[in-house]
Amino acid sequence: MINLKKSLRLKFLEKNKGDLVSGPFGSNISAKYFVDEGIPVIRGNNLKSKSKYFIDDGFVFITESKAKELIKCKAVKDDIIFTAVGTIGQVGIIPKSTNFEYYIISNKQIRLRVDKDKANPYFIFYQLRSKSLRKYLEGQNRGSSVPLLNLGEIRNVPIKLPNLLTQKKVVAILSAYDDLINNNYQRIKLLEEIAEEIYKEWFVRFRFPEYKNAIFCDDKGSETPPQTIGSLPYGWRKIRFRKFIKLNRGFDLPNEKIIHGKYPVVASTSIKAFHNEYKVKAPCIVTGRSGSLGSVQFVNQNSWPLNTSLYVKDFMGNSVYFVYYFLKLLNLERYNSGAGVPTLNQNHLHGIQLNLPDKSLQQNFDEIIAPIFMEIDLLNKKNKLLQDTRDLILPRLISGKLSVEDLELETLHI
Repeated sequence: MINLKKSLRLKFLEKNKGDLVSGPFGSNISAKYFVDEGIPVIRGNNLKSKSKYFIDDGFVFITESKAKELIKCKAVKDDIIFTAVGTIGQVGIIPKSTNFEYYIISNKQIRLRVDKDKANPYFIFYQLRSKSLRKYLEGQNRGSSVPLLNLGEIRNVPIKLPNLLTQKKVVAILSAYDDLINNNYQRIKLLEEIAEEIYKEWFVRFRFPEYKNAIFCDDKGSETPPQTIGSLPYGWRKIRFRKFIKLNRGFDLPNEKIIHGKYPVVASTSIKAFHNEYKVKAPCIVTGRSGSLGSVQFVNQNSWPLNTSLYVKDFMGNSVYFVYYFLKLLNLERYNSGAGVPTLNQNHLHGIQLNLPDKSLQQNFDEIIAPIFMEIDLLNKKNKLLQDTRDLILPRLISGKLSVEDLELETLHI
């Protein structure tokens, strides 16, 4: 843990040629100013990554003239950005290689620019990302229903500030872990893209193995040319969703009843926590039921899907991988039946018609996709180990309990 009594405060960095500013006030950066191209606006979704320092896409944009009005909220490389309204604890740093010349922070963000003669920006970033400082920030929350921090509270955030050489050594160690983690995530992304492309090639474009020799038929079983609209390869069927799989609502589990364990608690868009019990055996395929719709998750562990989600209770003999990609590409957010809160009513899905390939082709698909998912699982486990190790040594490196005095900076970079 960081020793608060012996720490400086962020206002020290601000007074020493640094800069700490909050995002533009209220409607100055509302949706009415958004355009298709222009100056990107940094929001919370750009700070969510576990592996990267900053997610350099997924922006909304404002015009250059509007950005000039908000120039005090400008952010450039090496600026630290963190959330002050909503999800407190999100933090990112704009890397040296960025996709844009500059950015404007949203009205929920705060930007910190440090004097590099006093502090390494990445050293401060790692402190703000540490569990101890995130917990400290959460404890300063002045919001009622919406978590809120003001600039005064941010200025009093405790920080450690050893000499610059020590800071650089600590950053070199921690960034090495992040580089490994990010490389693994890039490999995971590539594997996921390969698997999805195979699904599309086989089951959307009908270019499955031996497709050139396949016989295509209409819904009456009469042979047709392959390009005939509505015709399917022999052995495929047109069925309704209700005969394809069965979805069930997830299970209640209040936060105060979560007991830390090894089983993922799966919310509508992500794994929320880990519990000591599970409700569904692996594999668990989950999609949002209430609040957030459209995201589909494949969790290859015994899991506890939450009540804000729907999970596949019965695959009805179909390939779990085929089911996963079918749901993923279905654009489930289209079936929103809620007024204020987006809601997915599974009854609205029952009438959907789909093309179901025969079981032998699904089995062939499994044989190709299963090893890809095994490799993804292995990479995720490696990343979990790397993240746990990084998070374990981070506070010890920052506090100085784990000394880097005898380490050579050149060796660390290698």
